[in-house]
Amino acid sequence: MVMIRTYGQLTLIDNKWQLQNIPPHVAIRLKQLFPRVPKHQIGTFEFPNDKQHCADLSWFLQRYPMDMTQAQVNTLESGRKGYEAEQSRMEDILRPEYIPSVLNGLKEGQKVRQYQGQAIDLVLARYALLLGDDVGLGKTYTAAGLFLNQQALPAAVVMQTHLQAQWQEKIESFTHLTVHKIKGTKPYNLPAADVYLFKYSQLLGWIDTFGDGFFKAVAFDEIQELRRGTDSGKGQAAKVLANAAIYKLGLSATPIYNYGSEIWNIMQYLDDLALGSFYDFLREWCIDDRRVKDPDALGSYLREQNLMLRRTKRDVGQQMPPINTIVEHIEADQKALKSVEELAKQLAIKATTGDYFSRGQAGRELDLMMRHTTGVSKALGVARYIRILLENDIPVLLMGWHRDVYEIWLDELADLKPAMYTGSESEKQKNDSVQRFVSGETNLFIMSLRSGAGLDGLQFRCSTVVFGELDWSPKVHEQIIGRLHREGQQEQITAIYLNTNEGSDPPMVEVLGVKQFQSTGIIDPGKQLETKFSDKSRIQVLAEQFLNKKTNKEAA
Repeated sequence: MVMIRTYGQLTLIDNKWQLQNIPPHVAIRLKQLFPRVPKHQIGTFEFPNDKQHCADLSWFLQRYPMDMTQAQVNTLESGRKGYEAEQSRMEDILRPEYIPSVLNGLKEGQKVRQYQGQAIDLVLARYALLLGDDVGLGKTYTAAGLFLNQQALPAAVVMQTHLQAQWQEKIESFTHLTVHKIKGTKPYNLPAADVYLFKYSQLLGWIDTFGDGFFKAVAFDEIQELRRGTDSGKGQAAKVLANAAIYKLGLSATPIYNYGSEIWNIMQYLDDLALGSFYDFLREWCIDDRRVKDPDALGSYLREQNLMLRRTKRDVGQQMPPINTIVEHIEADQKALKSVEELAKQLAIKATTGDYFSRGQAGRELDLMMRHTTGVSKALGVARYIRILLENDIPVLLMGWHRDVYEIWLDELADLKPAMYTGSESEKQKNDSVQRFVSGETNLFIMSLRSGAGLDGLQFRCSTVVFGELDWSPKVHEQIIGRLHREGQQEQITAIYLNTNEGSDPPMVEVLGVKQFQSTGIIDPGKQLETKFSDKSRIQVLAEQFLNKKTNKEAA
């Protein structure tokens, strides 16, 4: 009888696998293959008794057999087989010919599209998913379809403040599910309902109610809201809610707003074991505490783990003409830039020579001041450019950030009765503005850079977006363009960036390129940064028409 050499003992104690008495060379190999094991750890190594770890340990034991009881061998093999069955199931779900499960509870005339059904079944099989489908592919309907499964009820959806009514309207128009909008930040006895809608701003007040497992499923809409993790109160509350739920669904076409390391925080709400501890993540995946060294590899890994699913419009047969991206340079008001020159110089010196605290504070103040000054300095030029489009009866979505900039635009374009959708309007005022624009009462819709996530309906009225100010995140720009570049749009989208060669615009453009590279690799691994389609001919014709018209009026 051939004796098999063993390298230690593997024992199941308190539902955890414990690996003991292994020789140094096996311990070194274990730490290489299981990055979550601390490099300094010796003696006993502990692993959860879940299907994935059973599969990993079973694989490791093929090279380094361990002493085990037969009962424990059976338990390990059962977990391995369960893991392989789950993997096979998920591979089947993602096949192009897959037919999703039939959903009961849809209203007459409504249906779940095949790619939406795939995502629903993947959540049910994997229990956690980051759904990164393109803007406009119906992620809201996918979540509603998930809630049609009884094991996912009652469910909670967390969304940005202005989207609560929109979520209720879509769920109720699509399904027979009952919906309750959470009111306020103080807990109260909840009425009977299938789906409960929370705003991110309400979560902290309800944190003490989330740990009992009442909510079987949770969907985080625009999950990039949690990219700073549990440093914030809403992040801590969201973590308690996610930990107690069985099914976790993150929704966002743009989960990474800045640098690649944000994905670690996002994954903590979906599968907090997937990327290990933050220390492990930084060691294995990152250059520093912000930048991922190989975004494509990380994106591929998340897909291999069936933790992330993303389809583009091309993937689902909704291919549209390429976005026409135009960058125009606007002359800045030198007087406005000159007025802050001395202060900017003082802050720049502080930001490079002061102590740690002073450098950080001076850097933030310099950024805020230069962004504001740059926006104001080019606001008049932006308004004049917008008038060219409006004089030619082109509906325009105009993006900005600073109240002073809005005031200049409003003053210069007052005769065109612009609609406002910024941080200063109430929810009713914002809804009224959308109605005015969509109905054709006005051709100008001024919106804050970070106010448009989730907003639907603008695509039926508008195909031109103008960035009068820039955001530090390229994904904010992408989200806004996605409000127009979606199903229902009949024209090619034109995205116009009105930049100046001075102030904060040049460094912002440079940083945006770095962040775009990080995000693209993780969200769309293997997809190189594409050359943007740009055709200025139409805009140039409009400008010439406008100038000719103006000259003729003056001559008359």
